[in-house]
Parts: sequence; C-alpha cells; structure tokens
Amino acid sequence: MRDNSIIKKALLLLIPMLLLVVAIDAGGTQQTSPNLFSPLPQVYQTIKNYFYQPEKVDDQQALYGALKGLVEELDDPYSEFFNPTDLKNFESSLEGEFSGVGIEISIKDKVLTVIAPLSGTPAEEAGVRSGDKILKIDGESTEGITLSEAAMKIRGEIGTIVTLTVLHKDDTQEDIPIVRGKITVVSVTSKLVDENRIGYIRLSRFDSNATLEVDKALAGFDLENLDGIILDMRNNPGGLLSAAISVSSRFVDKGVIVSTKSRISGDQNYYSSGNKIPDLPLATLINGGTASAAEITAGAIRDHNMGILIGEQSFGKGVIQQIFNYGDGSALKLTIGEYKTPNGFAVQGVGLTPDIEVGEDDDPLDVATTWIEAHAGTLMPISLGDGK
Repeated sequence: MRDNSIIKKALLLLIPMLLLVVAIDAGGTQQTSPNLFSPLPQVYQTIKNYFYQPEKVDDQQALYGALKGLVEELDDPYSEFFNPTDLKNFESSLEGEFSGVGIEISIKDKVLTVIAPLSGTPAEEAGVRSGDKILKIDGESTEGITLSEAAMKIRGEIGTIVTLTVLHKDDTQEDIPIVRGKITVVSVTSKLVDENRIGYIRLSRFDSNATLEVDKALAGFDLENLDGIILDMRNNPGGLLSAAISVSSRFVDKGVIVSTKSRISGDQNYYSSGNKIPDLPLATLINGGTASAAEITAGAIRDHNMGILIGEQSFGKGVIQQIFNYGDGSALKLTIGEYKTPNGFAVQGVGLTPDIEVGEDDDPLDVATTWIEAHAGTLMPISLGDGK
C-alpha cells in the first residue's frame, strides 16, 4: 500500500521506504521475496551491539546511508536519494538565486562532468567549459562521487574559493580556482539583432517562469516586420518537462512535441497547444551544454521542420526524473522513463546532431543570421534538406 503523504513532482531536468520495494506491484514491478531485506535490520543491530565506538553510530544517518546505497546500486547517474539537507540544497539550485559557482553537472561515463556553465557566472568567467570532466574538487578525487556530494563540495559561502581540477575536451588538464558568488539565473533574455531585422531569444533554463518569459520576449518584437528568430539554447541544461512542452508550442503549430515511455504510464504523447505567432524562419543554436528539456524543444522544432539546428552535438540526456517526497523531509529523485523526439529519435547518450555544424573558427550567431537572411520572407515549415 502506498503512503498517501508521498508528493510527486514531475521534472526533466527533466525512495526511502524499503516496504515500497518489496510490496509495490504496479507497472510490472517484479515481486520480491519478503525475506530479501531481512539482513538489513540484522546488520544494523549487530553494529549497534558490537561496534567498538558506539557513539559514532547515528541511527538516522545509518538509515539514510543505507538508502543512498540502495539507489546508488541502480548505477543511474540521474537517480539519487536526498536526506533533508540534500533536498533543501537541490531545491535551492532550482530557484533563480543561490550561492555557488554557477555550473550544471552530471555523471557521464561514471565521471563528474560539466553540462554547462551558466551565463555570466564565476564558473564561466574562470574558464569552466561545457564537457569539462571534473577530476578533483579542492584536491580531492571525484571518483565515485554522487551529484549531491559534488554539489555540496562545490557550493559554499560567497567570497570563498573552490578549486576544480578539470580535464578539457582537448585533453589538457587545468586547476581552476573559482570565487563563489551570488548566482542569479535569468531564464530568458531577448534583443533585436542584424539591424533590428531578427529577434534574438536566449533561453538559459526551463524553469517555471520560462514560458511566460518567452511569451514576453515574443510580444516585445514586431513579428510582422521581422525576417526571422534566433532561439539560443546553448549551455541550457534543461529543467521542467512541462516547460519544454509549453515553450515548444510557441514554435510548433501542431502535432507531437515529445513521446515518453515509462513502466507506470506506458507510452504517452505530448502535443503542441498551438502556435499563435507567425512561422518565421527559426534558427536554433545548440552545443554540448544543450541538454534534457532543451533537447526536447530543439528536437520538436527540427522534426516538424519549423526551424534549423545550428552549432554542435547536444549533450544527450533523454531520460526523465520524478521527485518522490517523504514525511521526514527526505526524497528520491528517480529516473522513471525515457523520451523520444516526434520522429522517434532516442536522445539518451547520443544527443542531437545539428543541421549546420559550426567549427571553432565560426560564430554560430553569424551562421544563424546568414541562414535567416537567405530565407527572409519564407514561412516555416520548410524542408531542411532544401534549407541548409
């Protein structure tokens, strides 16, 4: 029987209760022997009775440690158990303002990896790049570290220094000292470029305000007199699935935005709510820091031929997490399913390949501007094969 106090929050970014593991039968969960976990209380009681330093045994932390180990055995970089302190830190990272260095991290190929440095943050200014592998934090190896443990080590009081030892994509290793600061995340910024002929929208994050901010940006343009729009999602680490669907609907007239598959819900399609703006030529900028919800939006735009992708291969996070909260303040972030683009492409571990790949010597904004100028006066959708 499920605990009625459990609150489910859907994330894209896009737990404890051992009883759930042995009792839940929904969605094809295999039945587990009720005796399977019997050694757990036995080991705990043995420790309580025989460990030579009993003052070191904290019952609550022992429980949380066991639950963390249970989740870590899934060998899934996106699933994680949070004790109450971990959960508060995680939730604060989803807010628009916090203290730290300003990077989104993940575990990729079992190595702590930078998805993206957030724009204008100490990490970006210090030289941290998308795709950097973080080998050490303040001299301590990150081998086997969890995301919450890494976040705790990297974040800290404003004005203090943390040193990250990183391996760049060119195989050069560097110690990067970063002064922690106040991180303010602005999900959307916009302006006019190319002599006011092109609307530029920088979408940094798919938070709860992203759709409203994109709507404000679009409303601020004289769309009838523009040649096109640039949607810049470089170094966008993702966020909420709901935000990805609603933002995508601003650029996709109709049809499937994303398809998901999970054990509980099965196959589900999420559809566009309808686009009410002119279908101007749309150039979407992506790179190795474009992940998760940002890949959903980029994939939907491209699969419906509503815009072209310009830049670099995206990160490749094609799975969905859900948060399960518990009465003691702890929670589980669990991967519950995967998603595919409207044309059925699985993003996980692969990423999206741009229609126009931009090398190090080229400016993606210049490439986007040139493409839009070449298609001024044309309404989407157009065949991308003819549009490159």
